[in-house]
Amino acid sequence: MVEQSRSGEDGAPPSQGGRFFFGAKNIFSRNVLYNIDVASASEDLRVENDGLISPDVGSWAETKYRLLALYDELFSTGMKFKWDKRVYIDLYAAAGYSHVSGTNIYLKGSPVTALTVTDAFDKYIFCEESRELLDALKERTKRIAPAADVTLIQGNCDVEIDTICAAIPKGSSGNTVLSLCLVDPFDFGIKFETLRKLSRFYVDFLVLLAIGMDANRNYDHYVDGNSPKIDDALGNTEWRERWKAVGVRRKGFRPFLASEFSASMESLGYLPVPMDRMKLVRSDERNLPLYHLALFSRHQTALKFWDEVLKYSTDQTGFDW
Repeated sequence: MVEQSRSGEDGAPPSQGGRFFFGAKNIFSRNVLYNIDVASASEDLRVENDGLISPDVGSWAETKYRLLALYDELFSTGMKFKWDKRVYIDLYAAAGYSHVSGTNIYLKGSPVTALTVTDAFDKYIFCEESRELLDALKERTKRIAPAADVTLIQGNCDVEIDTICAAIPKGSSGNTVLSLCLVDPFDFGIKFETLRKLSRFYVDFLVLLAIGMDANRNYDHYVDGNSPKIDDALGNTEWRERWKAVGVRRKGFRPFLASEFSASMESLGYLPVPMDRMKLVRSDERNLPLYHLALFSRHQTALKFWDEVLKYSTDQTGFDW
């Protein structure tokens, strides 16, 4: 089910039209990094309870949201004069606000973070399976960013992927379109085929890989059982043989899956992303690895920019990462 859609045409695949992602002047530079409103981008995450549903999250979620907020700000500002339209896609949008479990703290979720950047995206596409959560997001969107061009899609993103793709504005040499897609599932339930379909467009992906929480916790089920979950996430069934051939202990499963996912993205034309370019987020209580946040792009400059974001967020804003 689609709501508030103002444009719904298919976009141009990377092989057609559009400007080169980064010009010779390298607009993804420190100049952009230091000219944004960092306080607004990465520190102003806490909000008041507005009475609408706000799903519970762990305290470590604030780390994730700070990183997303800074990258959203840099992307939207840095690309403003290089592309005719900038599109933000959130495949697991939830309600827009989150509640830190066991506290009175409420945080901007990824959709609201993207809606409140200094230089708004030209188009927002939010997909959420829960009707209740999507209704709350709709109310918050109307209140927080009433002028934003927002398409709300109710349903599972893997089922609704064709609808999501149809909502991306059509790209051409005279109307260039660049998208940033956030893939933030609750577990390692990514469907690689969904990313494959989106990769036909000019899209960068920010992907949360829940390989610390889900994959490690259910290791025996995934490796020795018949579960297709990791097959679906990686887009292949050969990973089990490669894992057995590696011959390492179970503790090596997490970096193995990260490498496998990066290789799958390479098959779509994206650059390889090593573990040291994937941001590890740990639990606050026991310091256990939970997930990695990784940027996938077809251009090396974007990965260098991602490195700068991680360094800047540590050095300048005092994030305890």
